[in-house]
Amino acid sequence: MARITGSYPDDLELLIEGTVEAGVFGGKSDALREFAREYFEDHENERIAAAVALYEREVITLGDAARLAAVDRWTMRDILREHGVELRLGLADEADAEYEAGAATELEFTDRDDEQSAAGGNDSPSE
Repeated sequence: MARITGSYPDDLELLIEGTVEAGVFGGKSDALREFAREYFEDHENERIAAAVALYEREVITLGDAARLAAVDRWTMRDILREHGVELRLGLADEADAEYEAGAATELEFTDRDDEQSAAGGNDSPSE
């Protein structure tokens, strides 16, 4: 989990401290996490802008951008295009390559099976 250090007005500090003392939150970190989470839930445009900016700077992948923006990958691709951001296609890293290779081994290629039968490459007995 990332750590953020910052400053904020004294009144906000008192309110956060008061919510902790009142048992609303377990600690200041819990309160600040909840405030940030609620902000992004209520501000869809800002959440999308953050995802676009991070993707454009190549900090995150398309899948990460979609998750942060709370949309599917296809919608995220459209959003990136609307913002003039060039899509990066291809594998992101070794884990991504391993996932794709594993998924590819599970595919069924019925066209290939039909071609092998037509070429006489089928090992099964014919009727």
